[in-house]
Amino acid sequence: MEKTTPGKGKLRVYVADKAEENPIVTYLRGSDKFSLVGISPNGEDVLNDLPLLKPDFLIMEVLLSGIDGFEVLEKLKEKMKDEMPKVIFVTNLSHSGFVTKAMNEGVSYFMVKPVKPEVLEERMFDLLSEEKPNSGALKFNKQLDEKISNIFISIGIPAHIKGYQFLREAVKLAVEKPEIIGSITKQLYPTIAERFETSSSKVERGMRHAIEVAWNRGKIENINSLFGLKIYNSNEKPTNGELIALIADKMIMEG
Repeated sequence: MEKTTPGKGKLRVYVADKAEENPIVTYLRGSDKFSLVGISPNGEDVLNDLPLLKPDFLIMEVLLSGIDGFEVLEKLKEKMKDEMPKVIFVTNLSHSGFVTKAMNEGVSYFMVKPVKPEVLEERMFDLLSEEKPNSGALKFNKQLDEKISNIFISIGIPAHIKGYQFLREAVKLAVEKPEIIGSITKQLYPTIAERFETSSSKVERGMRHAIEVAWNRGKIENINSLFGLKIYNSNEKPTNGELIALIADKMIMEG
């Protein structure tokens, strides 16, 4: 286990990962916002180190030496209780079952590699902002993210494909501005494309691919049960706009 000297006033971060070359570690070391207090590829090290180092964040891969990230998380909650850091899984594992289990265990974010360090930093500061007064909008956004993610998982859209991210962003936009559904090609696709630094055509294709994956997985009954109606069958897929509108309407109806 490698320990480092914490910097005054910086966010304390511990990284648990087996990767020999880790861009997140390199980024954290070069940042004036973070203090990298420890690095280890071994789950047992993490259990021993964290109660002593008390980091603000634990960035952890699920696949570790000794014991895996889920067991580390379970035992840490027993050892640290109210002093638990915020945990973000950054992993090669992309199965929807891992995402569901992680969120149920209290993980703040589940991110599939490769992850841009700048995006990870943004998520970390989002989490900190939620603890501040007057952060109702941020809490609402996190709740909305969780609801949308649960729906996508249940209907079979895997979290690791780009279309998952595009569709989630589209639903959020449609909740904020329902009228945007009437202008998918002129407003919705370009807005998402700008946020993800890609093209509108790639956004459209990514969404369509995500829906095709879900239908090929055969979870049609899950989709129909979500909306309380038998809307679709195995031979009939919704368009991007139809699925976005359905889920956004559900979010709005649920408040």
